[in-house]
Amino acid sequence: MDSPVKLIKTRRFRDDRGWFSETWSQTRYESLGVTCAFVQDNQSRSTFVGTIRGIHFQRPPHAQDKLVRCLKGAVLDYAVDLRRGSPTYGKHVAAELTEDNGDQLFIPVGFGHAFVTLTPNAEIAYKCSDGYAPDCDGGVLWSDPALGIDWPLPTTGPVLSDKDKSLPLLSQFESPFAYDGRPLVDL
Repeated sequence: MDSPVKLIKTRRFRDDRGWFSETWSQTRYESLGVTCAFVQDNQSRSTFVGTIRGIHFQRPPHAQDKLVRCLKGAVLDYAVDLRRGSPTYGKHVAAELTEDNGDQLFIPVGFGHAFVTLTPNAEIAYKCSDGYAPDCDGGVLWSDPALGIDWPLPTTGPVLSDKDKSLPLLSQFESPFAYDGRPLVDL
């Protein structure tokens, strides 16, 4: 079964200088089921291990597909199904994205996105299919027990923004996203 969330293995061509990789090829990615048009690129750096960013999304009419990759260090990247009526509503998948593996996670509209840093000074970059729209910005609380996410955190706990500390629980969230008939499948 085809999952709406996709783990994409990038090809790396190595020689004595290092390696080269295509991180976006419209033709190749369309063959993998990624057919959106990307209009914005974002990059973030998180200084401390255990930094959590998310669980974020944008509501329609500015909902975003995202294609996420790690430029430096390592993160555990999550996609949470937020599509009302989905048999996998509230379930998640995760993939370790590192500067060494070059993997990318495609997170379509209808899924919340989050990551936790596994190394200091981790940097991620992601493409978005719509621009940032503050009035459409939303999220779900990272620590909601209903999500069942076992975050790999240091003994000191997570590093969070004030915004991420105060997001609603899944039970308090009314999803604007409709189920498209494709349940979330393990990566």
